[in-house]
Amino acid sequence: MQTERTVNQTKPGDWRERLGRRDPSLRVHLIGIGGAGLSAIARVLLEMGLAVSGSDMQAGPVTAHLAQHGAQIFPQQVAANLLEQPADQRPHVVLISSAVHDDNPELAAARQLGLPVVKRTDFLPALLQGRQVIAVAGTHGKSTTTAMIIQVLRAAGLDPGFIVGANLPGLGNAAAGSGTHFVIEADEYDHMFLGLEPAVAVITNVEWDHPDCYPTPSSFRKAFMQFIDRVERGGLVISCSDDEGAETLRSYTYSRGPRWITYGLNEAADMRAVLRPMQDCDTSAADLVWWHAPAGRLRLSVPGVHNIRNALAALAVSSWCNVPLEQAMGSLARYTGVARRFEAKGEAAGVQVFDDYAHHPTEIMATLAAARQRFPDRRIWAVFQPHTFSRTERMLYRMGDSFDHADQVIVTDIFAAREVDDGSVSSAELVAASPHPAIRYIAGLCECADYLAAHTQAGDIVITLGAGDGYKAGEILLAKLQADEKDG
Repeated sequence: MQTERTVNQTKPGDWRERLGRRDPSLRVHLIGIGGAGLSAIARVLLEMGLAVSGSDMQAGPVTAHLAQHGAQIFPQQVAANLLEQPADQRPHVVLISSAVHDDNPELAAARQLGLPVVKRTDFLPALLQGRQVIAVAGTHGKSTTTAMIIQVLRAAGLDPGFIVGANLPGLGNAAAGSGTHFVIEADEYDHMFLGLEPAVAVITNVEWDHPDCYPTPSSFRKAFMQFIDRVERGGLVISCSDDEGAETLRSYTYSRGPRWITYGLNEAADMRAVLRPMQDCDTSAADLVWWHAPAGRLRLSVPGVHNIRNALAALAVSSWCNVPLEQAMGSLARYTGVARRFEAKGEAAGVQVFDDYAHHPTEIMATLAAARQRFPDRRIWAVFQPHTFSRTERMLYRMGDSFDHADQVIVTDIFAAREVDDGSVSSAELVAASPHPAIRYIAGLCECADYLAAHTQAGDIVITLGAGDGYKAGEILLAKLQADEKDG
């Protein structure tokens, strides 16, 4: 199996050793620095005091933020970014994102100069050298679970370093941290998580995704098995006992792998939640049972059973970090979420707009179920932008079945991301495959916002769903409704 290893055969020299000791003279160049994965690494490098440069196809708030903190940002990916630099100012190592293709001119220039070119899998071991790594893996819930762990550890004064695939309020998506621990969202795409050697590995669930990278469910499961094999000797795996995929993984590796504990809602879980009746639609609550003994009441300020499970994982990690359980539950009670995870975007003309990153059928169902819990008597509009053609084609009917908790559904054009449209699937086909009685296809985001502005009413809830730029439809809608309010 191809993994995310060194991209060329150039001898890497001593950049790994220098990165491990935080040598301030080390220069790192990142191709695709504005993306979620590389921007987080860039931020950590800058806080470590290293020299950082990078390029991206599009400038934006992320690249502007990095530039303000000392990174040299190139607005285009061209060979001159590297070839025209004086020899004594060239980077010692070039880090590329998974979206960078072999025909990228900047990548070609790096190879021409004989610079080491690596992906995250080869870069992270040196970056995290000397830290106790807590890696959160799984098809769904990684960002939220990682964010919850970070909040608990920071509240306990441990100051962990972290990298997460979403912006935390007031913290951003990464920090170097001064503490022993480093919490990282362990992305399975392009086998990134196989570059980690965690002391603790969290497995939220194992459900097939990324068919462009993992063509079969078995190849996806095998990657998670390889990830478990990378847990440090004497380390710990924390997995969700409610998830069939995680349980299959546990049964395969338990007898020969690291120590293992489970969390979930079922009676066999080591860290178990017994759900409480909802007193407030904006919250979730459960009685906690730890090692079959009552351990207090867990209260969250975010809705959804999936968030109860995410909180259980965070509590299990905090226990390993010697944070008292009661203190950790107090921290989680103050958790308010992260960007693009049921994020409130605004309200106008009585219409509330939310955005969520959900793009897999299971995520869509969980998000809409949480919305229905929070707004049991409101009309819910789901605006879904499918993400990648390969995922849409392979999961067409499951996507079509994922909108039960929405009253009205709009499906926009597919967000291509790293792929090219080969005509194999379309959003219109997804609509045709769905049994939902009120689902329609509207291609563009502006057209979608126009339709919503004409058909929503005060009291309606609009939720944009997807990992692309579909959130813009909600933002355009809010602007239209606000303008109508002023004119009226």
